Amino acid sequence: MKPINVGLLGIGTVGWGTWAVLARNREEISRRAGRDIRISVVADKETLKARKLTGGKARITADAFEVVRDPEIDIVIELVGGVTVARDLVLAAIDNGKHVVTANKALLATHGNEIFAAAQKKGVMVAFEGAVAGGIPIIKALREGFVGNRITHLYGIVNGTCNYILTRMKHEGADFASVLKDAQAQGYAEAEPSLDIDGHDALHKIGILASLAHGFWVNPRHIYVEGIRHLTALDIKFADQLGYTVKLLGIIKQIDDSRMTNNAASSKSSRKSKIENRKSSRRIQVSVYPTLVPNAHVLASVNHVFNAVFVRGDVVGDTLFYGRGAGKDATASAVLSDLADAALDLKFGTKHRLPPFVPHELDGAVAPIEEVIARYFVRLSVVDVPGTLAKIATVFGQSNIGISSVIQPEGHEGESVPLILMLHDAPNGAVTRALKKIAALAVVKGAPVMIRVENFE
Repeated sequence: MKPINVGLLGIGTVGWGTWAVLARNREEISRRAGRDIRISVVADKETLKARKLTGGKARITADAFEVVRDPEIDIVIELVGGVTVARDLVLAAIDNGKHVVTANKALLATHGNEIFAAAQKKGVMVAFEGAVAGGIPIIKALREGFVGNRITHLYGIVNGTCNYILTRMKHEGADFASVLKDAQAQGYAEAEPSLDIDGHDALHKIGILASLAHGFWVNPRHIYVEGIRHLTALDIKFADQLGYTVKLLGIIKQIDDSRMTNNAASSKSSRKSKIENRKSSRRIQVSVYPTLVPNAHVLASVNHVFNAVFVRGDVVGDTLFYGRGAGKDATASAVLSDLADAALDLKFGTKHRLPPFVPHELDGAVAPIEEVIARYFVRLSVVDVPGTLAKIATVFGQSNIGISSVIQPEGHEGESVPLILMLHDAPNGAVTRALKKIAALAVVKGAPVMIRVENFE
């Protein structure tokens, strides 16, 4: 049979990994796909580098739009990154009747609705397994494996850079800045690391997973995100003493509206949200933030650059997906899986394939962070004088927030000492407002540190 011709857009880290793995395992992949697959054209602005990497075994061009319009190309692999040019390339490929494989999480999080609608109208496939958690097959699991379930909880460690930093901070007692610098030297963190350490990379991935799990496309602007740069070695140490490990978690949970209190509804944004969501049949929490994970939970043992996604379905119960979440080989594995699916589709001329995204909960909505209820770890720097704890407890009491435990470690000297409090379940908005009042007390020095606690109940 005629070989399937693939156009590769971008031969950076993942693009080169895809080329190399396909070359190494071409016979195996072709047998599984039912037809020979070859990357016949590579588009990259660095044409000399592309020519050297491919060894003259593919046509090289600097014009990616030439590839998506080429009638000889059956499948386009988009690995250029970004959201502007990538969007135009993907939409042009779809318009020209080509299947698309992409690992671009930012593109899908931002323009997924538009891209999937165009693909469904044109009758082509958009596959994106490599966009989330590298080689972990979580996209196929949510789209196909869990179709008989309502996904009640999903927790993801989906950024290897943050997980590497937090792992070393715990195991070595090191501070954030020194571990970040070393991670950059080893290539685990970018020279400009804010996309990772401020949580935005995880936001894109969690937004895609939330959309697939709950059937309505989640706008990235509705996802609360908080990074890890404010965490200190002291926070990691005290969390460990309390039996917890700090992880940057993406959290997707069904909201139990019966737990919502008047505290959360008191803010302007919450009142507006209640009006907008009054007709919603399902509200979910979609958030990314540092979280205290019980040491006994399986996610607490996911270390270094590894990723994991914990999924709870109402039928299947608890499941865990674990593996390398980034890197050329892990992501290339996912890209080639999608490529084989697209090749099978072309071989059999499938017309009734499962769309890339099935909207089945059009009235769903994301709850604002102010309304989300959790437990909390709070670290304060306070003046060690009589009456300090009473003043702090009064503020929490007036806010209807209960304190479950208090720890004041001994051996600290200086103008202020650390005070650790664990708080009972409370709305995020109420805790934030209470901490603002506490920060204004004369006995409190410095900004309070608040980390949410997850018990996976």
